[in-house]
Amino acid sequence: MSRLRARFFERDPVTCARELIGCRLVWHGCVGRIVETEAYDAADDPACHTWVRPSARAFVASHQAGDAYVYLSFGNHWLFNILVKGPTAAGFVLLRALEPVAGHDLMRERRGAAVKDARLAAGPGCLGRALGMDRAAHGLGFLGREDCGIFQGEGVGICAGPRIGISLATELPWRFGDPGSASLSRRF
Repeated sequence: MSRLRARFFERDPVTCARELIGCRLVWHGCVGRIVETEAYDAADDPACHTWVRPSARAFVASHQAGDAYVYLSFGNHWLFNILVKGPTAAGFVLLRALEPVAGHDLMRERRGAAVKDARLAAGPGCLGRALGMDRAAHGLGFLGREDCGIFQGEGVGICAGPRIGISLATELPWRFGDPGSASLSRRF
């Protein structure tokens, strides 16, 4: 499998979000197949952090495509996004769900022994917890690290639908996923 480089993220967020489905994320001893993503446009998307947060706009201006944008949601869930900076659009891809491939014991330790394997990283908050995400990952250029990265995956059927868990711009069909995965946060 070939490793994705920053160049992959030098396009628009919607294209990147769609094409990440089926890729493998490696993160400090855990590996998961990306099965659900959402795209956020930095300029014209009221659901994007850049709409109301000057710090998010500064992040886009000062970081490289492919860097991690990690933030705390509702005071207890670290959400993992990847910065996208193309010639015509910038924004973020939120990783919503992974299908665990390796590192199950680490994920289970963080999420709880009773959680079934398919549900260990099913949802953006669960994904962050399963991977041990915290503030230290914010701004990290992780794509070329030995213990982290994203690798090209196998082709899968991809479906699209409206984003979920937000209250603005919910009509945009910028949520992508593998409809056959048992690890989706919610069915399409």
